[in-house]
Amino acid sequence: MTHGIIPAALAGFGTGLSLIVAIGAQNAFVLRQGVRRHSVLAVVAICALSDAVLIALGVAGVGAFVTAWPPALTLVGLVGGAFLIGYGALAARRVLRPDPEAALAPGGGRGAASTRRAVLTCLAMTWLNPHVYLDTVLLLGSLAADRGDLRWAFGAGAVLASLTWFGALGYGARLLSGPLGRPSAWRALDALVAATMVTMGALLLTRA
Repeated sequence: MTHGIIPAALAGFGTGLSLIVAIGAQNAFVLRQGVRRHSVLAVVAICALSDAVLIALGVAGVGAFVTAWPPALTLVGLVGGAFLIGYGALAARRVLRPDPEAALAPGGGRGAASTRRAVLTCLAMTWLNPHVYLDTVLLLGSLAADRGDLRWAFGAGAVLASLTWFGALGYGARLLSGPLGRPSAWRALDALVAATMVTMGALLLTRA
């Protein structure tokens, strides 16, 4: 079994990365925080640790329990959809009514209140999104189960993929600080965030 650990971990890494990299509300939020260089460590840690917990639950077989109780995903879909639409509306408001005092420049909007808001938003963005459960607990969990005794190696690879992606997205986003230094560029980014979140929120509500 030992000789199969690395291939299983690599398979988990590749599978996890392919699921996480897809454009979504969570990635859009991490990108925005990364470009602002605000609460990046906290946001990256929340996303990566949350994925680690959910992937571990999936590998442990919790997905079967969730599948047996569909109302759980329905409830999360309704709450999560409403939240995403609300956050998207706030982003759209920033596009239509930009505030020169708002935290749109790198390093802006610091302070305990702003950090707390970023942390709470990230937690909600992660745990109120049914797609997170579908990708981690259900899909990755079922794929890991096919690995038998190597399922935890597969899961560890997926966890590493999450940490790698969110770390790269959060801290690599600062490289875009130059191109996004203009107010028009920030408004375009907010427009992308608004469109992404409102669309995903509407889809969640429809499917729920």
